[in-house]
Amino acid sequence: MKKPSPAIQIRPVTQKDRARWEELFAAYATFYKTEIPNDGFDNVWNWIFDENNDFWCDLAQTADGEIIGFTQYQFMHRSLGGSMTVYMSDLFVDPKVRGSGAGRALIDHVIEFTKSKGLPSVRWLTQDFNYAGRRLYDTYQPKSDFIFYNIPV
Repeated sequence: MKKPSPAIQIRPVTQKDRARWEELFAAYATFYKTEIPNDGFDNVWNWIFDENNDFWCDLAQTADGEIIGFTQYQFMHRSLGGSMTVYMSDLFVDPKVRGSGAGRALIDHVIEFTKSKGLPSVRWLTQDFNYAGRRLYDTYQPKSDFIFYNIPV
């Protein structure tokens, strides 16, 4: 498994990162052909900084401090395993720097967080057409056989 570049640093998002986070989050939504509702940015931002909400956001940045990607993740109940797991709900790297090792560094960071909590696994979803992402993800584990359903109500 290829190691990420040591020039990529992972750190928690801070209040001063809001503008760049919004740019990346909007680009992430565009990639997945979806729109973030009007209050969506504020809601997610508030989850990140709510001490009572197990929802985190970490950034990938270059050695010179340029923010190039993010991941957001949370605890999730796994009833069949009788335990919690970590669900990585979002992972995005600026297309201009894909292949830099930022995606791998972000995933490895979430894996280390999961291990530090004594939890058994990290889970995430991606769309079938995300071929570049899937090439990276497949280096960790082959895709599962599960099919996702989403019913708007």
